[in-house]
Amino acid sequence: MIRLEKRPQPSKIWTVMTPVLAVFLTMIIGGVMFAILGKPPLEAIRTIFWDPLFNAQFASYTRPQLLVKAGPLILIAIGLSIGFRAGIWNIGAEGQYIMGAIFGAAAGLAFYPSDSFLIFPLMIMAGAFGGFVWAMIPAILRTAFRTNEILVSLMLVYVAEAVLASVSQNLLRNPEGMGFPGSRNLSQWDASANREIIANSGMHWGVLTAFVAVIFAYVLMTRHIQGFNIRLTGEAPRAARFAGVMPARIVIFCLGLSGMLAGMAGLFEVAGPAGQISIDFNSGYGFTAIIVAFLGRLHPVGILLAGLLMALTYIGGELAQLMLGVPGASIQLFQGMLLFFLLATDVFINFRLRIGQAEAA
Repeated sequence: MIRLEKRPQPSKIWTVMTPVLAVFLTMIIGGVMFAILGKPPLEAIRTIFWDPLFNAQFASYTRPQLLVKAGPLILIAIGLSIGFRAGIWNIGAEGQYIMGAIFGAAAGLAFYPSDSFLIFPLMIMAGAFGGFVWAMIPAILRTAFRTNEILVSLMLVYVAEAVLASVSQNLLRNPEGMGFPGSRNLSQWDASANREIIANSGMHWGVLTAFVAVIFAYVLMTRHIQGFNIRLTGEAPRAARFAGVMPARIVIFCLGLSGMLAGMAGLFEVAGPAGQISIDFNSGYGFTAIIVAFLGRLHPVGILLAGLLMALTYIGGELAQLMLGVPGASIQLFQGMLLFFLLATDVFINFRLRIGQAEAA
């Protein structure tokens, strides 16, 4: 008989090992999936995880792209992780990411064609404000009317996508674009472009902000009283209330912070790699960041490593599509397997597997 036995306390070894095991299982089952699709499994796994870093034929392009892809994932995941630690489930970071891009791009385009050096900082603040405003909707509804922030934040993603389609074809459409939807190219306008800080490294201002956010989150959660209040709210809500922690303030703080970081990620993306507001601007970073947050164990350093790993699957997946003809949907399924196997193996943190006859009652 196989049964699960409750551990006296969570296993520290399994807490560290389950992300590694989840990656390993994803490789195995992902290889089986590629074999079913008629693609060589070992070659597909090697193309995804090895070639972007160590194949000289591609590395000069793919290595800088690792930071470009990891930047928004890390920035969004850091904000989400702080809320998750408090039991506040912001599932709508994709919408906040989109609104941050719209607000930031609109702030910059309002001053076109000025070359003032103040435009880009203004765009960053506008992007953060856009994400903050969008996150405040579920925050206020939860604190005032006790609504479920999971449903509200998720539904707001589709509203944000509708706003994105509208402004791409109307308010922010390029007047010189011959009627095609989409804004002016912000990356080609010096005042608004999110340039690389170090040439050919992929290190732009969004990546630097993501690294700063990792340090900020680590200090907040380990050295600041607000971090203690957040952890206490998530682990023992009743004890938090007895300690004088106000749940409404924690909700506002966590959702507001995650919205700001997601909005800034959207701005850095639209002013850099994406270049413009368009109908298909949203790339799913807000949803993928949820996987990054949990794969990184909601710890800032873990999220940094998980963000780089997930970025590797993006770049390697694109390479596999190009070199092996792997379907794009299979790469998304491959990424989803990471979260599935992480949640599946997490059970061993609190339970141990027992094989044998059940004890008599």
